[in-house]
Amino acid sequence: MGKKLDLEEMGFDELWLLHGELTKVLTEKITAEKLELERRLAQLNRASPIGEAEERSANSRTGRPRRKYPKVLPKYRTPSAPTETWSGRGKQPRWLVAALRSGHKLEDLLIASAEKPPGKGRRGRRS
Repeated sequence: MGKKLDLEEMGFDELWLLHGELTKVLTEKITAEKLELERRLAQLNRASPIGEAEERSANSRTGRPRRKYPKVLPKYRTPSAPTETWSGRGKQPRWLVAALRSGHKLEDLLIASAEKPPGKGRRGRRS
């Protein structure tokens, strides 16, 4: 690349030919790079399938398979944006903290289907 091109001085036809050449060279290089990456990925997949690697790393800590947890349904919803929900587990989301600070009560944000009938709790639990 000893010769520097003065693109401003080149005519439209020359620039268009240069564009075509650059596109061709870039396409070839991208294709070669993609083939190399696919080859390396195939090599990695042969060495250790992804699903098995994740399962092995999770099992290596405890020596047993991870327990399946049931899906947790949301219990609270913000009135201003009904798509924002919270299950009641973990850290309270920002929208909930803001609503509580502005005077709402947690009970005000309960989703009607999430409310439990009185007297229903965990089975086998004693007071």
